[in-house]
Amino acid sequence: MTEKHLLILNSHQIQQRIIRIAYQILEDNFDEDEIIIAAILPSGGKLAARLKTILDDIADFKSTLVGIGIEKNSTKMEAEFSFDLEICSNKPVILVDDVLNSGRTLAYGFFVFKDIPLKKLRTAILIDRNHKRFPVTVDFAGLALSTVLKEHVEVVLDAEGEEDAAYLR
Repeated sequence: MTEKHLLILNSHQIQQRIIRIAYQILEDNFDEDEIIIAAILPSGGKLAARLKTILDDIADFKSTLVGIGIEKNSTKMEAEFSFDLEICSNKPVILVDDVLNSGRTLAYGFFVFKDIPLKKLRTAILIDRNHKRFPVTVDFAGLALSTVLKEHVEVVLDAEGEEDAAYLR
């Protein structure tokens, strides 16, 4: 890491926020039989996996983890996934990513489910930067952080040789 990185969240703080988000998801879905945790890959994958692990310990419902690959810089709403979208039918879906900046990635994630009758669609984000250009809302956030557009938030989860952390640079 360069000296220009400002630590926003350390490993312990990240874990606390992930646990809190998991309990919020539990409270929102306590009467469900199953929920779908849809990770926006690659960055939302590790966060979604941690949420699933915690939910498997604390919730009575089944949680199913699926991944969605989205080209974040594309001008078209295109996504790749290796699961049958019908498994999401009439179930709550939690769309998970690590950082929300403009909202484009979440908007593209919503598009994946446009033709599927969902019970509800919620979003879970570790860090919400509050720079939305797309009409998206965050249902479960670990941290709301006001930044300037030039700044970048980097979340490091399970990186080899590095401790979990979130940095502002």
